[in-house]
Amino acid sequence: MANSVAAGTEISRGFAAFNSNSHNKPNPTKTLLQKCQINGFSSRFPLLSVSSNEVQPRRVENRGCMFAVSKGDSGESSGGLTYKDAGVDIDAGSELVKRIAKMAPGIGGFGGLFPLGDSFLVAGTDGVGTKLKLAFETGIHNTIGIDLVAMSVNDIVTSGAKPLFFLDYFATSHLDVDLAEKVIKGIVDGCQQSDCALLGGETAEMPDFYAEGEYDLSGFAVGIVKKDSVIDGKNIVAGDVLIGLPSSGVHSNGFSLVRRVLAQSGLSLKDQLPGEAITLGEALMAPTVIYVKQVLAIISKGGVKGIAHVTGGGFTDNIPRVFPEGLGAVIYDNSWEIPPVFRWIQQAGKIEDSEMRRTFNMGIGMVLVVTQEASHKILEGAKGAYTAYHIGEVVNGEGVAYR
Repeated sequence: MANSVAAGTEISRGFAAFNSNSHNKPNPTKTLLQKCQINGFSSRFPLLSVSSNEVQPRRVENRGCMFAVSKGDSGESSGGLTYKDAGVDIDAGSELVKRIAKMAPGIGGFGGLFPLGDSFLVAGTDGVGTKLKLAFETGIHNTIGIDLVAMSVNDIVTSGAKPLFFLDYFATSHLDVDLAEKVIKGIVDGCQQSDCALLGGETAEMPDFYAEGEYDLSGFAVGIVKKDSVIDGKNIVAGDVLIGLPSSGVHSNGFSLVRRVLAQSGLSLKDQLPGEAITLGEALMAPTVIYVKQVLAIISKGGVKGIAHVTGGGFTDNIPRVFPEGLGAVIYDNSWEIPPVFRWIQQAGKIEDSEMRRTFNMGIGMVLVVTQEASHKILEGAKGAYTAYHIGEVVNGEGVAYR
């Protein structure tokens, strides 16, 4: 996410060079009707150049169900794992964003906007967090670059911006050229998927800084959008429709908790995901979906008022960020298929629904807030080109509730 506090927390702080709007509200998470559940050498690379658903909420039987973890009468957790237990404190990240906001007002969006003539440049930066640990363990390095690109371009497209170019940073203690090539190939793939140029990057070789065979990644994307076409959420009203675009799985957030669950489960990444034909490693390393082309195509049809990239903070923290004050969301339970990997994570970690919803995307990687009329065009007009779900609605109040 744009200028995140840390790879784990993924608390966005995009800087905007104009008056703050609904995209720039710090600490947006409140309860809706008390129901919220919720270094080196550089100079490399030349310039490179849904099956639809009905408009009524789709109910997916059985497979979409979450597995509730009970609480005692006192309301205390029954001992299930939390993101904080795994070492990531979302609340601390939110507090840092508040403090930064005092020094640099106008932050909090998924991307930072900089005025340029009749347009805005929209910039975002991110990493892939501790998903890298799984890449080291599985040896799957050819798709982690897709994740890197996705995390930034998906952020800036929420403003309606078309990505222009991407820059990467690859750091390691000893440069393994073959391994690095695999990683960069993934970055190239991600840039091609988002129709942007890989403009350059930095390769940093820092002896003794990282463990043998390990590396770190970060990426930076810049896009552009006309000032009169910015998607900023200002015109969202109660009754608007929430359209969800499916994720490929965990994407690139929550892996500190995933790794804790994996350790507790006694399974390895080579073991089969229970009930499925793929291994846990394959399921967890599925590359993040790049939504750029799909989202820009939907925006071109009109009626899109706000867009939330569902990353760290899940539905609970990300959806409210696009709303004006006084509005919240109701999410329809079982209105989309929750990927099996999330059911396994929740069961193996005994994680409560509210923690799952604040940590993971739960199968929906992008949420669009649209008019009723636009929802018909999106859901009925897909004609097999993509999958989209009617997952909820905007209501009066604040926060996110489920029903």
